Amino acid sequence: MRKIAVIGAGQSGLQLALGLQKHGYAVTVVSNRTPEQVLAGRVTSSQAMFDAALQPERDLGINFWEKECPRVEGVAFTVPAPDGSGNKAIFWEARLDNYFQSVDQRVKFSGWMKEFAKRGGDLVIKDATAEDIEGYTKSHDLVLIATGKGEIGRMFETDKENSPYTTPMRALALTYVTGMAPRKPFTAVSFNLIPGVGEYFVFPALSITGACEIMVFEGVPGGPMDCWSDVKTPEQHLARSKEICEKFLPWEAERNHSLELTDANGIMTGRFAPVVRKPLCRLPSGRMVLGMADTVVTNDPLTGQGSNTASKCAAIYTAKILERGSKPFDAEWMQATFNSFWEYAQWVTRWTNSLLIPPAPQILELMGAAQQIHPLARRIANAFNNPPDVNPWWFDVGEAHKVIGKMQAHA
Repeated sequence: MRKIAVIGAGQSGLQLALGLQKHGYAVTVVSNRTPEQVLAGRVTSSQAMFDAALQPERDLGINFWEKECPRVEGVAFTVPAPDGSGNKAIFWEARLDNYFQSVDQRVKFSGWMKEFAKRGGDLVIKDATAEDIEGYTKSHDLVLIATGKGEIGRMFETDKENSPYTTPMRALALTYVTGMAPRKPFTAVSFNLIPGVGEYFVFPALSITGACEIMVFEGVPGGPMDCWSDVKTPEQHLARSKEICEKFLPWEAERNHSLELTDANGIMTGRFAPVVRKPLCRLPSGRMVLGMADTVVTNDPLTGQGSNTASKCAAIYTAKILERGSKPFDAEWMQATFNSFWEYAQWVTRWTNSLLIPPAPQILELMGAAQQIHPLARRIANAFNNPPDVNPWWFDVGEAHKVIGKMQAHA
């Protein structure tokens, strides 16, 4: 029986562990928190997961909350008028081919950790160090790093060619709430882009108290939405969230009259620079470990792809490990496995990074044309399910014109 160690108990690490466990592998998962501590902790993400990322969970039978979690049916996109009138300069909405869902990671990860242990997995509660990782390379056939935090994340070298930003591009905040008025005519992630200020999006989810909405704020650093440093209490955080909507997005503020926090831990603020890292790390002993998901590909949450990319990485890595059979997990295999993941993830990175700076002309044309061309709006909306679909028309003026013309003819 092959022995696999996974350092980190998030979307990618736990999904991989449960998948390998299902195929008879002896798996160790190292987490710095117990399931109870995860459940009682602060929210860590907005985790909107689209259909293609949910499917691996269904295939493994670990989609425990799918029937209970609200279904989000579409995408709405708005750019406010620049004159401050409270009107919309651009607006379109489109249904997705298949719904997406968001399960609070406190609920999911604590549940998955318990399920992993219940199925006989070795769940180790420890803040892993480089020395611990060395130990696992001696006792296990393969060690995967599924956490990019602290000392462990710094073990992996930055891929400068694919990391154009060295500082945070957004000031981030999350607010989990109940009491928000439902969106009409269908449930959707309501995405608002405010030039020079930042982005705000909101969508239904499932949290520790039941159904909720997640408010996500992405402020341009130094701008008016970068305004969280003086917020000290959960109540102040909620008040600031409402103030931002009232100031910039009156159509969103109309939904917020009866808001309450899901819980005192249903808030988060922070910022980080998006980064791509090289996937292999050689330890002092000479042994190699392989990074996965946001350990090596960390994108800004702007396009909501973090958990999606993690799920797809876990699915790819699981398949590659199973294909390897009894052969050694050498450096060549590790690099090839990451390359298979990067074939997908590179488009997530390019697409997300393109929205962290003033939009290129063709992006503005595409978003504007989607108001009149519904098939184009649907194609943009469904790109959230499969970001590689935006290549090449998102990045090239000529290709953008081609797809606009094609969609117009189709309409």
